[in-house]
Amino acid sequence: MRSAGQTLVVIVHPGVFRVPCTHPPMLLRRIILCAATLGFGLIVSTRADEPAQPPVRKVLFFSKSSNFEHAVIKRNGGQLSLVELVLAETGSKHGIQFTFSKDGSLFTPEYLAQFDAYMFYTSGDLLAAGKDGNPPMTAAGKAALLDAIRHGKGFIGVHSAADTFHTGETVSTNTNQARTWRYKNFGDQADPYARMLGAGFIVHGVQQISNARVPDRKFPGFTSKGDVQPIFEEWYSLIDFSHDLHVLLVVETDAMRDPDAAPGTPITDFYKPYVRPPYPSTWAHLYGQGRVFYTSLGHNSSMWGSKDFQDILYGGIAWAVRNVDADVTPNIDQVTPHAWDLPPVSKPVSSTPKKKPAQPAVGL
Repeated sequence: MRSAGQTLVVIVHPGVFRVPCTHPPMLLRRIILCAATLGFGLIVSTRADEPAQPPVRKVLFFSKSSNFEHAVIKRNGGQLSLVELVLAETGSKHGIQFTFSKDGSLFTPEYLAQFDAYMFYTSGDLLAAGKDGNPPMTAAGKAALLDAIRHGKGFIGVHSAADTFHTGETVSTNTNQARTWRYKNFGDQADPYARMLGAGFIVHGVQQISNARVPDRKFPGFTSKGDVQPIFEEWYSLIDFSHDLHVLLVVETDAMRDPDAAPGTPITDFYKPYVRPPYPSTWAHLYGQGRVFYTSLGHNSSMWGSKDFQDILYGGIAWAVRNVDADVTPNIDQVTPHAWDLPPVSKPVSSTPKKKPAQPAVGL
């Protein structure tokens, strides 16, 4: 594991320091933590007599937070975050070599060229140091990222990747109020990052279980899923969807409520974001020659421990890095024809429910 400022690299292919796969996950986690703290090189490999693995793909996991930083991506004491630990443990099983970074200043054409794809769990205006204080991207670095994707690199966006590079916002924009300026379908006038990703984030309500519909069970990671999945999540209310999206998961909003409110309580800001027709929460689409996969899932630590979620995530990664192919014919107009309808304006609220669900959904 190599340490360079806020960059940590976990190499997961055969090489110098071998960690046999017979080690239990907890021991592997401790080994990774020690390596991250001490700056050792770490290479995890399988035994020579095991079946050949798919080609190793290099993915940059970037988690700079110029605005709100989620607990699952926060590093403490220089150690890897929860998400980074999960990816470090699971990446080798899927032939993925992750580089973990919060340093936006590294974004140059030369730096980006070494990766097959870029995975973002970010927030805010990444051109400014912002709340986490880590080095920002430059405008040229942002342009280099978009250009690399347009010319064939992959992109995987997770959760608050949609809360990044908002159209017309800077790090000085006050987002601790009703974000009225976000309630708009910008279309071609949106920030280029939003058009690459496929949509933008408005606001979220309180976490709750929602029925999520799976319109395409043939896409990698969804083949074993049912047509409808009850999922406990901090559901992002998204808007300004691109018309070329191939929707993979739909938020069914008809039964969503404020779980802490008594029956008959007038509509509150805790669920106003979901007073709207069904809309996409996970999709795939092409950006030039590049493959883009996004899911709004991933707020909770329990989600990252869910095998079902990991199946979906690595299915998207496999497609984005071209390990597998899939039909991504646009279906958003058929699957969620009213996705562009705007919810009522609401103020930002804490997503933590006062009452736990009767049957908490862990992951999917």
